[in-house]
Amino acid sequence: MIAALHSLRGRHPARLICAVPVAPPDVVEKIGAYADEVVCLHTPEKFQAVGQFYRHFDQVEDDQVTAVLGASQGARTALPGDASTS
Repeated sequence: MIAALHSLRGRHPARLICAVPVAPPDVVEKIGAYADEVVCLHTPEKFQAVGQFYRHFDQVEDDQVTAVLGASQGARTALPGDASTS
């Protein structure tokens, strides 16, 4: 998440908001340094893993991720200030 926020900050957004459904309180605090606002619906003290808060949290294989990312490249729209549009 920190890497994603850092990358997005480089695009100079007017406001950078990090929204997550669940995270430990210390992580929400840490992420606050990288975003203008952090929205987290649930910050349990006894946090072990994200999966403990979902009925179904199946693992995703690397080839599935690669396929989804590859497919999204074709559908990607250019963002203002994107180097690929220059």
